[in-house]
Amino acid sequence: MNQDQLKQLVGRAALDYVPAGQVLGVGTGSTVDCFIDALAASGIAIPGAVSSSERSTQRLLGHGIKVLDAADVTGLAVYIDGADEIDGRGFMVKGGGAALTREKIVADLAAKFVCIADESKLVQTLGAFPLPVEIIPMAAAQLTRRFASIGGTASLRAGVVTDNGGHILDVRGLAITDPLAFETEVNQWPGVVTVGVFARHKASVCLLGGAGGVKTLSF
Repeated sequence: MNQDQLKQLVGRAALDYVPAGQVLGVGTGSTVDCFIDALAASGIAIPGAVSSSERSTQRLLGHGIKVLDAADVTGLAVYIDGADEIDGRGFMVKGGGAALTREKIVADLAAKFVCIADESKLVQTLGAFPLPVEIIPMAAAQLTRRFASIGGTASLRAGVVTDNGGHILDVRGLAITDPLAFETEVNQWPGVVTVGVFARHKASVCLLGGAGGVKTLSF
């Protein structure tokens, strides 16, 4: 199976976690696109979804699925999203699609985070994938120096402005052995909007697509 087929496989598998009759949290990315398509074809009745990006909002609306504002709900049973990396404890790196801030907001509303990914995303230690960090633009040089002081090489993602009007730094060269402590520390640096380590909002379940089918990891 190629990567596109694996994404479709886990997108369909995630339907088992959709709570019929309840509002769903929906993430962002190519794997989530496959999930949205599978959801639309499934006939599962939901009153609507809270979306983490304009990209996903447009795809949901295109399938006739109502999109609700995060302010209109007090909680979600499930949030379904992909990951750029996930480790054996359910900690993730996210933000390759530049939607990490809104993804954390929607994940914070949810009782369960279901991660959908292909098996190449499972890693021993987070950091091989360049770590996305949404920042206030005026802080770019200062934060670049700050990451350099801990061994990271940060570069501004060219031409990218987030749905919130922020910029993205991609940080290479890190080995994130304590994701919770790292997330807590970096989120306090002036100018950081959100760091792309999802430790406080880690996955509850990960559906990993591979040649042998879908493997379920619970954390």
